[in-house]
Amino acid sequence: MDTLLSSAAAFWVGLAIIVMIILNSSVKFVPQNTAYVVERFGKFRTTLTAGLKFVFPIIDQVAYKVSLKELALDVPSQSAITKDNITLTVDGVLYLKVIDPEKSSYGIDNYVFGVTQLAQTTMRSEIGKITLDRTFEERDLLNAAIVHAINEAGEAWGTTCLRYEIKDITPPKSVLEAMERQMKAERDKRATVLDSEAQRQSAINVAEGQKQSIVLAAEAQREQQILEAQGEAEAITTVAMAQATALKTVGDAAATPEGQKAVQLDLATRAITAKANIAKESTVVLMDGKSSEAGSVVAESMAVVAAMNSTDAFRPGGS
Repeated sequence: MDTLLSSAAAFWVGLAIIVMIILNSSVKFVPQNTAYVVERFGKFRTTLTAGLKFVFPIIDQVAYKVSLKELALDVPSQSAITKDNITLTVDGVLYLKVIDPEKSSYGIDNYVFGVTQLAQTTMRSEIGKITLDRTFEERDLLNAAIVHAINEAGEAWGTTCLRYEIKDITPPKSVLEAMERQMKAERDKRATVLDSEAQRQSAINVAEGQKQSIVLAAEAQREQQILEAQGEAEAITTVAMAQATALKTVGDAAATPEGQKAVQLDLATRAITAKANIAKESTVVLMDGKSSEAGSVVAESMAVVAAMNSTDAFRPGGS
């Protein structure tokens, strides 16, 4: 009886172990961004994506586990010759992603190695088409050409190149020294040009300032002359008006009998004074006997006044 129970227990234990083995080989937990390539009897059957998956035990097996994440591959340094026969050392970094796990598993033995080698050969080919100066100026074009070549070949490998970036382009030491001399000469040239431009601008500013100073001085002188002329004109006008007013006042006064007497007296006084002055300035004065008398002088003066009164200009109310 005990032997029978032991056999039954061993049977059920063995059966449980077999079931666990079958379940373990048939149930697959596929991680995120990973694909399992399943083969049946050595032939491709299906691709399992992320999640809980089931396969037939014994006859199905996972042949390849492919990562679907983006890969950053370092492209080793390589030598390349430019169109103008300059040897360069170039390296870069490649960003790759598997889009078809079946092709990446069966289309090429090692797609990482294949893509890296293709990137190197394409880089050498593209650099050979351009000159040294353009290799530094057209990195974007070189990167785009490499990406295009890798994607053409990668279509059969189930991969796609997202981007390629050149890290370093190192020319020979002699070329570097020549480039440094060229850059130094270019910087000296720009400095000379900037210095001459600064001097030119300074001279222009000085000349412009002198011009403005001269213009302002001329404007000030012109304004001064205008003001002086206006002042003189106003002064002349004022003097003329004062003289006219004085003459009018004198004329109005002379039109009266009392004014006529005053005028006659003034003229007589002026005549006597004039003859006295002549006598002082000359040592010899010729006068007749009558003219030397004071009465004669006054009579002559009165005759002049009478003659003036006989004209229309000196008559009261005359024009």
